[in-house]
Amino acid sequence: MKPNNQRAWLLVLPIVAIVAFSAVVPLMTVVNYSVQDIFDVDNRLFVGFDWYREALRDPRLWDAAGRQLMFSALVLGIEIPLGIFVAKTLPISGRRTNVLLVLVALPLLVPWNVVGTIWQIFARGDIGLFGYALNAIGIDFNYTQDVVDAWVTLVLLDVWHWTSLVVLLTYAGLRAIPEPYYQAAELDAASSWQVFRFVEWPRLRGVLVIAVLLRLMDSLMIYTEPFVLTGGGPGNSTTFLSQHLTTMAVGQFDVGPAAAFSIIYFLVILALCWTFYTAVGPRDHVVQRGAE
Repeated sequence: MKPNNQRAWLLVLPIVAIVAFSAVVPLMTVVNYSVQDIFDVDNRLFVGFDWYREALRDPRLWDAAGRQLMFSALVLGIEIPLGIFVAKTLPISGRRTNVLLVLVALPLLVPWNVVGTIWQIFARGDIGLFGYALNAIGIDFNYTQDVVDAWVTLVLLDVWHWTSLVVLLTYAGLRAIPEPYYQAAELDAASSWQVFRFVEWPRLRGVLVIAVLLRLMDSLMIYTEPFVLTGGGPGNSTTFLSQHLTTMAVGQFDVGPAAAFSIIYFLVILALCWTFYTAVGPRDHVVQRGAE
């Protein structure tokens, strides 16, 4: 039996250093700010967990959290089934497949601020194709003044932008399923639903867990699109946690409360993702080792 060569870990050290500099150090800085009342560069007062208690008692935080969870549930409930459906309708091979995959991936290449600007114009009732068409058929649509219209526009924006990610991941998972599985299902005269339920779904589970985790994390941190599209309005109806945090840190310059809130925000996202992965993630953690 060959001894383990630990020298390979030396290749990981540069990555560890980069992560420590770009992630751990800023995180520790935010933790430091969250327990201090900062008057200026040279005058600071240690306040312990006061900012955390203040943040948790802020009704605006809970309102923004409720809107955030509702938005995440809506987009995930639409994008995951829609992505699976679109992936299953794509052809298996041929030139048309390559063209369709490129077209499907195009929304992912558009920057977040550009997506917000596109839909800001697209949904306008006077010059936007979507808004003008709805008003033309008798539907009074104005996302800048009506809360429901603002939410509909924002959800459609996110679905247009990110369903492609679910489609590509699901399509790759479907193509990785060996052909004999489909041949066996055909011999058993299995229906389309039975093929999906017993052949495709078990082998797509890991891919879909990744897709849901990516979309869950991103939807919980959404900022640019609603900021560009509605500015958080009408009123505060589309003001999510990230916008509330930015207002505290940049608009009001409440560095201490904003730092405490950002730590709570980070822990909530981490807890939700960990809970989801623990509940539905892969359970096969057994690693088999053989010795020569």
